[in-house]
Amino acid sequence: MDNVKICDSAHSRGPAPFAFPEAKSSQSGVSVKYVPSPDKSWYVFRILYGQARQVADLLIEDQVYAYLAMIWKDIRRDGKRHRVLVPFMNLLFAYVTPEQADRYVKEGPLSKYITYYYNHFETDDFGKNPPLTVAHRDMEPLVLATALRDVHVMEVDVTKCRFTSGDTVCVTYGPFEGVTGRVARINRQQRVVVYIKGLQAGICTAYIPSHCLEKVNGE
Repeated sequence: MDNVKICDSAHSRGPAPFAFPEAKSSQSGVSVKYVPSPDKSWYVFRILYGQARQVADLLIEDQVYAYLAMIWKDIRRDGKRHRVLVPFMNLLFAYVTPEQADRYVKEGPLSKYITYYYNHFETDDFGKNPPLTVAHRDMEPLVLATALRDVHVMEVDVTKCRFTSGDTVCVTYGPFEGVTGRVARINRQQRVVVYIKGLQAGICTAYIPSHCLEKVNGE
């Protein structure tokens, strides 16, 4: 995808594929060129609690294309409920080569903050779970669903979702236009659930009316 815009996702509306929502340069509005590389994949990193934003900034300063998906959650503090933005599953997605990923996890200053999120659905030649990587087509719905920072976007347990069918749908209109996923009833509302195989949770959009949904051909 070319000429992807670094934007302030807290205030953007409409599609914002692959933004740097936590980058120090996120307010600048500069455009960057995103060219898919056969040598790179979207690696999923676990980040030490409370360090996600710092790690995201450091990776971006190292010229790495990274994405920190932020969602709203309710927490209790001082006996009161507060709604705060937190990283989805405390994960960071980074578009790097296997060598770069290994270097960040095993060497240098970032290694004390970063670990792999492993794919427990696969095993390598040594019988071990490999690091989880995400295809471009699966990253885009995740970014589109979280870039708006809509207060109704939630983390969901996909094993407990009541999906209305096995079809994949695409949102055709509104702030979540372009998001693909499966339709489910959540909090008595029809929403679209974005799920990346290998993760323990998914993300659901806000309410989406039926006339704004279209079945994806071939699904």
